[in-house]
Amino acid sequence: MPEAPSFRAFFGDQDRTFRLTPDMIVELERKTGRGIGGMCRDLFAGDFRHAEVLETIRLALIGGGETPQVAASLVATYAAPRPVMEPYGLAVSILETTMLGRTGKK
Repeated sequence: MPEAPSFRAFFGDQDRTFRLTPDMIVELERKTGRGIGGMCRDLFAGDFRHAEVLETIRLALIGGGETPQVAASLVATYAAPRPVMEPYGLAVSILETTMLGRTGKK
């Protein structure tokens, strides 16, 4: 079975891999209480919750190979306190990659 699409981007202190695997998509839906399609539609339109953005980044870091503890720490340090539109852009890129299959380095 092919691997879920991913991309690399600088986050925190180095380039990191972001990937929403099928298991991470299920967990994102569970944590947000929303289906991936509706969440993407709304997020792409700018209608989102900050928690959805942060959870998308955290789970994509885990899917990209970080431990849950490291992913949570990175999000708490480098995403949560930043102006909202900074992590929003990263979450959009993660979900575009997940939905459209783009891969590579941002």
